[in-house]
Amino acid sequence: MRSGRKQTYSVLCDGGDKVYKDGKIWLALNDAGEEICLLPGKANRHGLVAGATGTGKTVTLKVMAEAFSDMGVPVFLADVKGDIAGMMAPGEDSENMRARIERFGLAQYGFSYQGYPVTFWDIYGEKGIQLRTTVSEMGPLLLARILKLNELQTNILTIIFKIADDDGLLLIDLKDLKAMLNHVNENRKDYEALYGKMSPASIAAILRAVVALEIDGGETFFGEPGLNIRDWLAAEGGKGMINILDSESLINNGRLYSTFLLWLLSELFEMLPEVGDLSKPKMVFFFDEAHLLFNDAPKVLIEKIEQVVKLIRSKGVGVYFCTQNPRDIPDGVLAQLSNRVQHGLRAYTPADQKAVKAAAESFRVNPAFNTFDTILGLGTGEAVVSFLQEDGTPSIAQKVSILPPQSRMGAVTDYERDQKIKESILYGKYAEAVDPESAYEILLRLGIEKEAALARAKEEAEAAKQRAKEEAEAAKQQAKEAAAAAREAEKEALAKKRAAKSIGGTVAGTVGREVGKTVGGTIGGKFGKTLGGNLGSSLGRGILNTLFGG
Repeated sequence: MRSGRKQTYSVLCDGGDKVYKDGKIWLALNDAGEEICLLPGKANRHGLVAGATGTGKTVTLKVMAEAFSDMGVPVFLADVKGDIAGMMAPGEDSENMRARIERFGLAQYGFSYQGYPVTFWDIYGEKGIQLRTTVSEMGPLLLARILKLNELQTNILTIIFKIADDDGLLLIDLKDLKAMLNHVNENRKDYEALYGKMSPASIAAILRAVVALEIDGGETFFGEPGLNIRDWLAAEGGKGMINILDSESLINNGRLYSTFLLWLLSELFEMLPEVGDLSKPKMVFFFDEAHLLFNDAPKVLIEKIEQVVKLIRSKGVGVYFCTQNPRDIPDGVLAQLSNRVQHGLRAYTPADQKAVKAAAESFRVNPAFNTFDTILGLGTGEAVVSFLQEDGTPSIAQKVSILPPQSRMGAVTDYERDQKIKESILYGKYAEAVDPESAYEILLRLGIEKEAALARAKEEAEAAKQRAKEEAEAAKQQAKEAAAAAREAEKEALAKKRAAKSIGGTVAGTVGREVGKTVGGTIGGKFGKTLGGNLGSSLGRGILNTLFGG
């Protein structure tokens, strides 16, 4: 594909204004000395940068990122080896660079070393602005991949998210998720009727995986303030901001690295409006070490990736996957990558040769060379490329040499990095973590209230039991006292009865005797008086006994 002239590098004209010639991005020269360009209006049709280690993929990414930044397009790059960070500083002159500048004829176009506006990010907050998101924003599908959950556990995690949504419980950080898991496990019988059976063993396995992630730094990554992806759609001095994610440590956890990048892509997809085909992208996203995204990925996740890649171009976002071999990318995704840069591949085995053949066959044939042999023979900085043309068809394969970058090739010092981080207007926004009320706090409060209510209920039950005991004892005492009083009354009544009987007997006997004596006296003599007295006494007692009941 032939352009009029260069536009990756700024050219002084019309009073010194910086312009791009012909509105094209010059990336390379072919063997005939022709400029090979990428059309900005086709950049959102995605792309692939592939090649074996040491063949120049990183330089190609930097050249492309510089070109997009020069056009005012913000860029995202993951810095896996630490050498992308050098884009903040101007390149350094060297014999090799002078030779490349002369070879490409760049001096006549005003080539100069320059740094680019960059913002450093780091999910661990060590080599960049602290980058966070919430558990809810990450979602159960991506989080399940990070946690290495099986299908059953993934389904249960999805239910946990659903319960949290239904109950209005925000999942901000990992302690929220742990609290939610424990809450559901303790109350699963109440939830199972509505959400289905959940195995305690599966919930425990998810909980262990969350704890492991927490130990690996997840407690730093998940939280507030979460990243507002709109902060990446920025420019500085007319150049698009280059957002660099430090991934030297992150890459050691391939699942977390790749899943996090996919989350970023999903956020862009959900946040940006439909815009159709623009004259240039709204943002370009470079996905380095892309093979990590697809390693052991479940079918449902691959389908999600295919969908996002397919639809996000209508949001004005170009996605460029960078990997060693095109076969690392599933066919459904690979078929959507229209702009291709294929660096050298090595074929030491029949399987390798088959992979190179597949890569060669993905290009339109150029009768000037054999694509298969050319890919095998490419040196560092050389590539076979094909970009979309104005009519939307891919150009024929071109063997090219990639232009050198204008920014520094290599890392930056800790001091340079720290200065750049702290001078960013976003540093203050994301530096300090905040912990709003969320599931953990709410469930903790509910738990405390529940425990307090249970304690109160227990105290009230114990108090009621004590009152009942005291009342029973009082009633028993009263009954005992009443029984004693009744016995006393009975004794007193009996005593009175006996006293009355005794007194009555005495009186009756006396009266009876006197009466008897009188009667007996009439009978005559002493015997008659004695007999009359005894009979009279007995008769008197009988009468009183009848009167007093006995």
